[in-house]
Amino acid sequence: SWPLELVNGKPMDAAFIDEEIDIIQAEVASDLFTGFEQSAFPSTSLPAFALVAAAYRQSEQLGESVSLEIRNLIFEEAVDVADPMTIDRLAEQHGLTVTDEDKNVASADYEEGKTRGVIGSPHFFAGGQGFFCPALKVGRNEDDELYVLADPEGFNAFMDACFDA
Repeated sequence: SWPLELVNGKPMDAAFIDEEIDIIQAEVASDLFTGFEQSAFPSTSLPAFALVAAAYRQSEQLGESVSLEIRNLIFEEAVDVADPMTIDRLAEQHGLTVTDEDKNVASADYEEGKTRGVIGSPHFFAGGQGFFCPALKVGRNEDDELYVLADPEGFNAFMDACFDA
């Protein structure tokens, strides 16, 4: 995990996320993020990361499933996953108990990521190379406007590294 609130030293800004979503929908994925609401954006992602860590402790499949469910709740169903009742409901639904160790996984992963040279999320390693968000070009133009564009060359380089590894 790469908790952006630890990276940035503060919670994510829902208005900024909304701006990113508008651009992503317009440029690359009009069918995604359709239920996003700034008012439901979590004030912290750490409880959700702890729940995902508990799920991964059970199995890779459950960890991935819970991770995708949380993503869906935030971006498609406007559910605040920082709400303890939401985390408790998800834990019960999946038969999970979040331990103190699970609560520390996000910060431990963040520290490991810093030592490996992670610069953002998503960041992948394949074939001895690091790839930040390999399918998209994300940045700001000379007028400080956010842009998000498909990056087929970056994606192909990433896939080549994956299959050559």
